Amino acid sequence: MDITTIALTLLSGGVIGFVLGLVGGGGSILAVPLLVYAVGMKSPHMAIGTAAVAVALNALVGLVGHARSGNVRWQCAISFAIAGSAGAALGAEAGKAFDGEKLLGLFGGLMVVVAVLMLLKRRTAENPQVSMTRGNARSMLTRILPTGLGTGLLAGFFGIGGGFLIVPGLVFATAMPLSLAIGSSLVAVTAFGMTTAGSYALSGLVDWTVVSWLVAGGVGGSVLGRAAGARLAGHKRVLEVGFAVLVAAVGLWVIAGSLGLQGG
Repeated sequence: MDITTIALTLLSGGVIGFVLGLVGGGGSILAVPLLVYAVGMKSPHMAIGTAAVAVALNALVGLVGHARSGNVRWQCAISFAIAGSAGAALGAEAGKAFDGEKLLGLFGGLMVVVAVLMLLKRRTAENPQVSMTRGNARSMLTRILPTGLGTGLLAGFFGIGGGFLIVPGLVFATAMPLSLAIGSSLVAVTAFGMTTAGSYALSGLVDWTVVSWLVAGGVGGSVLGRAAGARLAGHKRVLEVGFAVLVAAVGLWVIAGSLGLQGG
């Protein structure tokens, strides 16, 4: 890698980490477009595989903090992650077999959908003491397992963390409050990312040098993002809306690129 590519990779990692620290999620969906259009990765599949590793590592770091704060409901999270990992494995295999440019176009469409979902206000649930007991385990699992499987399929296919789907999925399946769903979702994001990354790595579709620089940039970016988030805590909704608009704009750009409509 030359100095320019290293700098662009560090900057891309910094952007992803900054967004994660600032708005608490969603930054990983920018990883693939940044790797393709900023870092200059020629293969969309290589970009997806490389991004999946970074997503898993970022989620694992975040999980440690949430676990220490008691914001993880392990039984629900692990059940969701197990079902979703099976879906992620299937999704990753399907993604590798899909035409790279068409996959990028679909990824852009997903970004637009994510932006719309981010603009919708999430409803909080009403069971802060949620846990999986012998009495309710069966009914919970009938919702957790299929939701996890479907989310994992999407995460594996596109090489994303899928937190924007996992969080509402956990709220739907378990009635846990949003704060617990965010913490618990990182178990699944880590599992999905590792599953997808493993599949792509076995096919030689992970650039480990890029991963190292991307993660290094992400660490610095997350520190700055958390600091900015603390200062702007009273404007969190404004930040979320602004980020959703950015995601939609990048998604439309990716779609245009996959269709050969970009100028220049």
